[in-house]
Amino acid sequence: MAEMTLRQVQEDVDRYISQFREGYFHPMTLVVRLAEEVGELAREVNHRFGQKPKKPGEAEGSVAMELGDILFVVTCLANSLDIDLEAVHHAVMEKFRTRDKNRWTPIAKGEGAEETEGTM
Repeated sequence: MAEMTLRQVQEDVDRYISQFREGYFHPMTLVVRLAEEVGELAREVNHRFGQKPKKPGEAEGSVAMELGDILFVVTCLANSLDIDLEAVHHAVMEKFRTRDKNRWTPIAKGEGAEETEGTM
């Protein structure tokens, strides 16, 4: 599968939603759907990495698919509000690069990221 830009993701989701009369849900409904999907992600992460194992016979879930569901709902919300996710991404990254410029310990040249502990 070919790589997609955020703009292409938004266009792909819009093509999918546009084939139905109902169109996008209202923003408030999408936020509730987002909360629902984040809850499903939390459940999968807790089962995999937390202290709550799955029950015997409970179907195996997928953290990746739950993240995909979240991306879909976020994209629907952005599309319904005419928000360009690529532009927002660039603005947010600039915010982090400036606001948190001296917050974290930089990796020295030659030092691999796998040798440092995760901070985020």
